[in-house]
Amino acid sequence: MKKVIVFGGGTGLSCLLSGLKLFPLDVTTVITVSDNGSSTGVLKRELDIPAVGDIGKVLIAMANVDEDFTKLLGYRFSRDGSLYNHPVRNIMLAALIDLKGNLSEAVNCMSRMLNIRGTILPLTEEKVELVGINGSEEYYGQVAVSANAQNIRRLDYDHRIHVSDAVIEKIGEADLIIFSPGSLYTSILPHLLSPEMLKAFAAARAPILYVSNIVTQPGETDHYSVSEHVGVLNSYLKDRKVDIVLSNNSMPDPEIAEHYLKTEGKEPVLLDREAIRSMDAELIEDDLLSVDDGAIRHNALKTAFQIFAWLMRNE
Repeated sequence: MKKVIVFGGGTGLSCLLSGLKLFPLDVTTVITVSDNGSSTGVLKRELDIPAVGDIGKVLIAMANVDEDFTKLLGYRFSRDGSLYNHPVRNIMLAALIDLKGNLSEAVNCMSRMLNIRGTILPLTEEKVELVGINGSEEYYGQVAVSANAQNIRRLDYDHRIHVSDAVIEKIGEADLIIFSPGSLYTSILPHLLSPEMLKAFAAARAPILYVSNIVTQPGETDHYSVSEHVGVLNSYLKDRKVDIVLSNNSMPDPEIAEHYLKTEGKEPVLLDREAIRSMDAELIEDDLLSVDDGAIRHNALKTAFQIFAWLMRNE
């Protein structure tokens, strides 16, 4: 069975994984723990634990249990009070960190409860904050970084982190390394800020595949094309480059596109084929667009199929 390791965070990662779990693949998922917004930020500050929000979303995406159980984990308290805005999954993970002693063991426990096939790993066990740097000016925390990405010259953490040993081991074993769709500066690049990670990527035998975003991220990637996303990734990868780009090649309905632009400031990411090929990257393109309740997403099944098909072609 082919081994893939996926790096990311947020909705884009969860969507991709919900498709990959349908194929005969050994999937390892690595998730950043630097989020500091919403429920995750509150728990992180009050309990002095790593961010659990993105991990909770991935657990639900990979779950193979009764739908009522996943709905329970996704439930977010809406009444005023100390639990306001906390999803059940975050509360459970925070409790399991106390019971099991660390985040990795907490995730392993929930993975067993949810009958998850594959492995879910936090990038690090440490409580860590993302820092955006522009000369002497610093933007502290993921929320601030996202809001000021266009002013940031480089990203770093508030301290040098130790990457979990299991992550380094899984990179070395992988047949394919995947960077998922998602917020480029706050979900993807945080995986590339540790010397340990860059060394592991440089030594890896597996090619690197990037699943490009379908729409831009306001404040982070305004007006970025697919090749510009890849260029930023390459600049952080240093001794490695993206080998394969998987991109959507269709456009959303004009009414939906206009709504996205007016209400969220998002626009479709331009597929600039020649620029991608000039980077010596293989381009795989397909109609990967899906609209779910008015929201533009990757079609999880078609996206995962393209990845699986590439692996089968390159055995």
